[in-house]
Amino acid sequence: MASVATRDSRGANPHAAYSTSWEHLSDEFQRLDLLIRLHTLPFQKERLRGPLEGFQGVVLTDEEIAGLLDEERAESTDQNPQIVDLLSSLGAEIAERRARSLQEQTYLSLPHLSQIFGLSPFEESVVLLCLAPEVDRKYEKLYAYLQDDVTRRKPSVDLALKLFCPASEERLAARRSFDSQAPLLRYRLIEALDSPAEGPGSLLSRFLRLDERIAAYLLGPSRMDGCLASLASAVLPRDPAEEAAVPADVKDRLCRYVLGQLADGQPGGKRVVFYLHGPYGSGMRALAALACKTLGVPLLVADLERALHSPAPFEELMLRLGREAVLQHAALCLENLDCLLEDRDKQAGRLKTLLDVTRDFTGLTFLCGAAPWNPHGLLEDRSFLEVKLAAPDARHRMDLWKRHGSDGRRLAEDVDLGALAGRFRFTSGQIRDALATARDLALWRSGEDRIAADDLYAACRAQATPRLGALATKIEPHYRWEDIVLPPDTLAQLREICNQAKYRHIVHGEWGFEQKLSLGKGLPAVFSGPPGTGKTMAAEVIANDLQLDLFKVDLSHVVSKYVGETEKNLQQVFDEAQAANVILFFDEADALFGKRSEVKDAHDRFANIEIAYLLQKMDEYEGIVILATNLRQHMDEAFLRRMQAIVEFPFPDEEYRRRIWESVFPRAAPLAEDADFAVLAREIKLAGGNIRNMALAAAFYAAAEGGRIKMTHLLQAAQREHGKLGRSA
Repeated sequence: MASVATRDSRGANPHAAYSTSWEHLSDEFQRLDLLIRLHTLPFQKERLRGPLEGFQGVVLTDEEIAGLLDEERAESTDQNPQIVDLLSSLGAEIAERRARSLQEQTYLSLPHLSQIFGLSPFEESVVLLCLAPEVDRKYEKLYAYLQDDVTRRKPSVDLALKLFCPASEERLAARRSFDSQAPLLRYRLIEALDSPAEGPGSLLSRFLRLDERIAAYLLGPSRMDGCLASLASAVLPRDPAEEAAVPADVKDRLCRYVLGQLADGQPGGKRVVFYLHGPYGSGMRALAALACKTLGVPLLVADLERALHSPAPFEELMLRLGREAVLQHAALCLENLDCLLEDRDKQAGRLKTLLDVTRDFTGLTFLCGAAPWNPHGLLEDRSFLEVKLAAPDARHRMDLWKRHGSDGRRLAEDVDLGALAGRFRFTSGQIRDALATARDLALWRSGEDRIAADDLYAACRAQATPRLGALATKIEPHYRWEDIVLPPDTLAQLREICNQAKYRHIVHGEWGFEQKLSLGKGLPAVFSGPPGTGKTMAAEVIANDLQLDLFKVDLSHVVSKYVGETEKNLQQVFDEAQAANVILFFDEADALFGKRSEVKDAHDRFANIEIAYLLQKMDEYEGIVILATNLRQHMDEAFLRRMQAIVEFPFPDEEYRRRIWESVFPRAAPLAEDADFAVLAREIKLAGGNIRNMALAAAFYAAAEGGRIKMTHLLQAAQREHGKLGRSA
């Protein structure tokens, strides 16, 4: 044991405020040294002498047992008046300097920790007792000595009580500090652990260990809790392009609100929870960062989905996250709340834990998700505000493309940002990600970072991949305008559909029509005509021209006999398609979009409910929806009234059949000279889909014979096609 230091030997001003946390901790450690020295005096007098001296802490003698039963002597620690006087004067000096530091607003880590977690003087002393071995390993030996056991190098509950509570009554009251709901254990400042060698024992026998994050916090600048490294990070205010994603009126209102409600930042004051919801990249995190910038506080962002799938217990992670927010005096932003809302019964306990964190640890919390949510009384003791961040309109999207596109990226001359803004209803985050992906594609394609239009369209489609599962199948469009043979008016209608998509940013954005339309902003169209007349082919042509993905909805998986299941499937289809900016193609749509009937039984009532729901989703959808039907007269009139275009695909006459025959064969196909398309068009009265089947079958016949595609092969294929249809050739 080192000799007792005097105040003069340190050369410090005993009345000045502390200048640093370490200066304060040094005094606290010196007081701890004096206290330990005072408590070692009885031990020094009672050390074993004789043959058992080397087994001190291992064997118990009669003398030790007698000493343990001598309570009056055990509680007497005033055998050295000099140490007692030094303890008293040093304690008074520390208290005075701490008070001056508080007046001068000098940050001291230990008093600040006590303040934010509401620690009593005894609990603060316990923290210091556990911190000492993190600074100097001499304390491990001292604790082992005081506990008369060389294996017990960490302080126990019993040692803490004996050091800091001279009287038995004080010790009894102080035991409550080690309750699971008391600050030390509740906030994981320390752990009370059973000895690995002894196993479960009494509370007094448990040894105490300071949490690593708390030790690092007390000793100086440190990183975030290691348990949170994979799911949380401190976020600075984003760049202006990210803030531009949020409408100006929303930013102004939120900043004004937080300044009015939380500007004082007093602990235990008002608690405010914002629920920000919208599509990915709509600026939720940027809005939270802007509010924190306005208040002058840090923002701690965590991913709830990662927390949910972490090997560590969700409840433990949330508690540590809340504690981290307190330590950093930060607001919390908790993203992906949807993972706790999808199965509310299963996740109810975790949701409550999360909401308790918003009450116990921080005055300002941002919860972020995709869908609307109402806490229904779960936040009665906090202010709750819901803020919807919708996808930007056409004009705003155009501004975002220009802003992100001019951020050091080289765009080729053929890039039309207005067309991209019109075709892809992207958020700011999606636009940023698409441009980054396009740059990588350009580097892969040419080795240069000059982004071409094809790179951007490919990147945009990669951003917009819906999760439709078995409900729809992606069709890779191969056909172009030169491949399809249709009457001029039909072709003109198809081009009009494409033009409405291409120039949407002008009409809806620049000319302001979007502000006049609450619903019906999409492009619904009906393709009506007999089988094989080119309806699916036309959908592929449109998708190819607009460079959008095409998904064919599988009605066999959408329509369900169970009540409410069809509506659920339809909602998934439309919601995913809306987020992914794809073309939806419903083939044989009259099976789903048929006429409503008179209600005669429950089946009719639910069928009409499904149709009414479809009408609602069609009105809300802002993309392209193509309904293909063989029997237009079977479709509900309410659907037809809502269509932007009704395109008739007539059965081809002889002239169009000849043109289809001529266009169906690739240039590399070896056609024989006797292949007479005029004769085939005159004699075989089938639609384009059947003509394609016959051309392909004839090609296989020719390939099997190792020759050219002859008229005999074409006639043989025609005979087979008629047989399939139940007709005679």
